[in-house]
Amino acid sequence: MNLADALNLGCACQTLDTPRLREQLETEPALAGLTARLAESHPHLFSRSAVFLDAGVMAQIADAVAALERVIALPAWQQHALDRAPPIARVDQGPAGVFMGYDFHLADDGPRLIEINSNAGGALLNAALARAHRACCESFQQVFDPQDTLRQLDQVFVAMFRAEWRSQRGDAPLRNILIVDDSPETQYLAPEFQMALALFAAHGLTALVADPRELQWRDGALWHPALPAGMPVDLVYNRLTDFYLQDSGHEALQQAYRAGAAVVTPHPRTHALYADKRNLIALSDAALLESWGVDAADRALLHRVVPATQRVTAEHADALWGQRRALFFKPAAGFGARAAYRGDKLTRRVWEEILAGDYVAQTTVPPSERLVSVDGQTVRLKLDLRAYTYRGQVQLLAARTWSGQTTNFRTEGGGFSPVVVLPALPGATAA
Repeated sequence: MNLADALNLGCACQTLDTPRLREQLETEPALAGLTARLAESHPHLFSRSAVFLDAGVMAQIADAVAALERVIALPAWQQHALDRAPPIARVDQGPAGVFMGYDFHLADDGPRLIEINSNAGGALLNAALARAHRACCESFQQVFDPQDTLRQLDQVFVAMFRAEWRSQRGDAPLRNILIVDDSPETQYLAPEFQMALALFAAHGLTALVADPRELQWRDGALWHPALPAGMPVDLVYNRLTDFYLQDSGHEALQQAYRAGAAVVTPHPRTHALYADKRNLIALSDAALLESWGVDAADRALLHRVVPATQRVTAEHADALWGQRRALFFKPAAGFGARAAYRGDKLTRRVWEEILAGDYVAQTTVPPSERLVSVDGQTVRLKLDLRAYTYRGQVQLLAARTWSGQTTNFRTEGGGFSPVVVLPALPGATAA
């Protein structure tokens, strides 16, 4: 057991208090009262305990992300992924996709990739949360944030959106950003939309939160009635989970994306290349990767990191049912743990639904644990890690702690947690 594991399992310390969280969440007048509203509507969104991570494991996660990006950039990979996606996924306007999310469980011998998300929410909330935790322990800055990166994250995030704009529009000025989701005020992470508005406005951009049904496609441009007269939509920060823009209410956005009339990020191509759960099958198939030209070092790394994954088919139903206790079942197009099932909890009724759907079966990697304090009692919660990345570079690590079959924000003492990467200290041991 390394020092990080020992702290996670032996220290129920709490490094978050409400005044410091308020300072980090309510950075602009428009965000006043956000902390109190979150406490009422999202009581289990934030954990008061940080998660500790060994520096060597952090390096393994960064190496894994870089290797995955190299594989996904290969022509053979792209042909494989795009051939089974709707035609819109072949449209390539230049942007890579903001806020990629690589989710990991921590096994005894290193991180394991659970899934990739092309529409990973929570980065702004987690950045504010991490700064609030750090403020508790300024004397330990060299442990919590040795490179002082947390103070720079807002600039890093805005620079990412500007880079997406330049990849399609070059040196043209970026004037506005629309944060788009279905019925955005009802979304669980709607408070983050308000944080994004404030962030963009603070950097001189006109910003709006919009329902896609409010958008209008005409005269070769995308329009929203709340923008200044004569100003079309420049950039759409796309939070829709209709990944291929197939819903009839998303037609204006789809047409603008196809025509390149607005910069859309993330977009259908990103989902097809990265986040389709069927991609995990190829990523865990060493022979297939070798045939595509993936070098031996990257194949070995992915063999360690990506759990074996297979397609669920009627042909292999009996074998999969017999192996179910060692498997986790996920819908190919799912997100946010929706309709995902632990094999050891399956009923025959749910199994029939899985067989009738489009599912993959991944070798189960049990999540590691974090000791937290709840009402004066210590309890162990499960944890996973998310690496928020852009073009293969890790911008922020965050954790989620929970109890239950799948990740959730309903657990007392659980929720988002900042990740403290412990420096490699000579002589540091679990003792």
